[in-house]
Amino acid sequence: MDRLILLRHGEAEADSASGRDFDRRLTARGARQSAATAERLAALGVAPNLALVSPAARARETWDAAGAILSAAETREDRALYNAEAEDICALLDELEEVPGAVIVVAHNPGLQEVSLGLAAAGGAAHESLVGLRSAFPPAAAAVFRIDSAGRPTFETLVLAE
Repeated sequence: MDRLILLRHGEAEADSASGRDFDRRLTARGARQSAATAERLAALGVAPNLALVSPAARARETWDAAGAILSAAETREDRALYNAEAEDICALLDELEEVPGAVIVVAHNPGLQEVSLGLAAAGGAAHESLVGLRSAFPPAAAAVFRIDSAGRPTFETLVLAE
């Protein structure tokens, strides 16, 4: 992979009809946030070859809204992304090293924020970038990284919906 985008799901309802966290859906605002982030990513030239998505309703709906703008050559749901910890997300990313082009991961916090901070720090991101990532990773935020041929990340930007 030569680019990695870590996209947090949009704003979700507080409770689901089933009472299960897994079934919580996006609010109308969350759907708008997801589309707005995708528009900003598209303006940066993001064109994922692979979308790796948590199967939770709010993550799938985030990708539905964002994917309508960004599209992807392939979309895979991965149960391991549901409320995954940073270590679990990193393990999945290690399996994707050979995927050509850009990969977008649509999942949950705090795992995505922790991975973003770790990758930014490993890539020597500026102090201001690290402070920004540490202080804010709101719904529908996307951290964008370039990945060099040796697999080293370089933080590009944090895209916010609003």
